[in-house]
Amino acid sequence: MMKGRHLVFGATGGIGAALCRHLKEAGGDPVLIARDRAKLEAMSQELGAVSHSVDCRDWEQVESLVGSLAAEGDPIDGVAVCIGSLLIKPAHLTRREEFEATIESNLSVAFGILRAVVRPMMKAGGSIVLASSAAARIGISNHEAIAAAKAGVIGLTVSAAATYAARGIRVNCVAPGLTETPMTERLTANEAGRRASEAMHAMGRLGRPEEVARAIAWLLDRQQSWVTGQTIGVDGGLGVALSRRSA
Repeated sequence: MMKGRHLVFGATGGIGAALCRHLKEAGGDPVLIARDRAKLEAMSQELGAVSHSVDCRDWEQVESLVGSLAAEGDPIDGVAVCIGSLLIKPAHLTRREEFEATIESNLSVAFGILRAVVRPMMKAGGSIVLASSAAARIGISNHEAIAAAKAGVIGLTVSAAATYAARGIRVNCVAPGLTETPMTERLTANEAGRRASEAMHAMGRLGRPEEVARAIAWLLDRQQSWVTGQTIGVDGGLGVALSRRSA
């Protein structure tokens, strides 16, 4: 049983939705947070869960929501940030506005959410899980902007883990390989692109949202009380495959 109240930011995305379903099935109380009201309402009805529509790029909106949730009295046991974007372009073809949007959607959003949730979590501790990418830890061509943003998430993870450990707050991160979600459909829509993507992973296939969600849930669980500052690769051996190819 995974009891407790867990805020899932990006609850309507592929991985976020899978995580909400997993938490509910495990006996938890996920709070669904995303921008898309229609998708939120559908998921809320499906899971019998509370939902809130917020633009997480707006730190004030996030802080206001977290404050109102904290004021309800029940502790915030865990927070998962399943928000991000994907830009695949070489640096010389990336426009400044594209780079800034990538940083905002991936790194600034994660920072803003962490900044808002740590204060109410200081009372009873808990777990925060951020989302990086395998591209932040290995060299993949044409991933400069997203790799920079997601590497920043890893840096945020280790620093925040050190800052808030004494308060009983654990901060960890997952680094998925290419996972089959609505966000990655354009990379896998044609057969040639899909085969190329699969070949990059040592296990010869793409990831499934529920596989990443289970890793996030494991990190959220209070039983993992001595795990903090870690980045867990859930990538089907993507790093291993690239290492072999370059050896």
